[in-house]
Amino acid sequence: MSDLGIINSQFLEIATPDAPFVFRSGEVLEHAQIAYETFGELNEDRSNAILLFHAFSGSQHAAGINPGVPGVEFWTQECVTGWWEPFIGSDKALDTDRYFIICANYLGGCYGSTGPSSIDPATGQRYGSRFPHVTFADIVRSQVMLLDSLRIDRLLAVVGPSTGGLGAITFATTHPHRVSKVIPIATGVKTTVLNRIILLEQILAIENDPRFRGGDYYESGVPETGLALARMISHKTFVHLNAIENRASRDLIHPDERFSWYQVHDHVESYMLHQGKKFTNRFDANTYLRICEAWSRFDPVRESGATDSDALFARSHQAEHQYLIFSIEEDYCFYPDEQQALVDALKRADVPHLFFTVHSEKGHDSFLLEPDLYTPHIQAMLGNATKALVGG
Repeated sequence: MSDLGIINSQFLEIATPDAPFVFRSGEVLEHAQIAYETFGELNEDRSNAILLFHAFSGSQHAAGINPGVPGVEFWTQECVTGWWEPFIGSDKALDTDRYFIICANYLGGCYGSTGPSSIDPATGQRYGSRFPHVTFADIVRSQVMLLDSLRIDRLLAVVGPSTGGLGAITFATTHPHRVSKVIPIATGVKTTVLNRIILLEQILAIENDPRFRGGDYYESGVPETGLALARMISHKTFVHLNAIENRASRDLIHPDERFSWYQVHDHVESYMLHQGKKFTNRFDANTYLRICEAWSRFDPVRESGATDSDALFARSHQAEHQYLIFSIEEDYCFYPDEQQALVDALKRADVPHLFFTVHSEKGHDSFLLEPDLYTPHIQAMLGNATKALVGG
């Protein structure tokens, strides 16, 4: 059992007919909420808050035990334990004895925030294909509204692993005076050509499932085949290939599945099929597409309204940010070159930063599985920030 015990999700209404949420695309939601969880206690002057952006298929439930979220159909047993449990708690990287951590499900998500699978009160039907296109700027703005509701004017830090790092960078550059420390982990500053191709493959896998029906499949049956294939395409970038082979040989599954003519004949193929199939129980295909699109089109210069990269990170210089950047050796999802590009941009803007390369055999998934490689550096960064706030 987690030392944090039971954590229940909370909800904030961010759109009403009188105050709709307007997306960067110009599309509008008149009813919207975001689901979030908090860990630790907010201090009296509200100076110890940390905003954590989850990765692609994560949720607001970052630590502790949450048996279920009301109205969320995708909450499987895999979701019950927090996705960043090794990093959040007493004496952990994000120390709940010292800090107040906030994690919210992306707007457009499927774990309690309003998304394509939510019911539109105006029609009584799921939004489906009518749900707006989402950018990371939209996701960040929805979470700024959450901070406003909590009366938190300035964060001690913003943290984001993987695609969560896209949110962290967007937050720091669109609301620079609302945060002190920025901790992007295994992420990028602009989507690469390779990632855009891999994301397109996943989008096409879902779009070409006959059951997808343009996104309006909730009454007729979900596009399980397309979503499973999309997950398989992405999974090979998350996990080091040696680890896939080791896991597959350790976990005997069913290497006897047959398609129309091809028969699965080894444990690696069976393992990948298993990963794809089990994912369909805990995620919505429309949400998957919205996040793929947000990631594929991610460009913090454009989303922040800056003229170029130098002007973008000049904002971090002016706000006196300090960055702590982690790169993972043999990361096949966000290659180390991508973190180096961020470091180069920070150098040009004269932004203080620390840059660490994590040597791991676990690939991109290291940020989930190996807290000892990250915790000392995160604790040092946050500890120094806390001392500075109190004049230590």
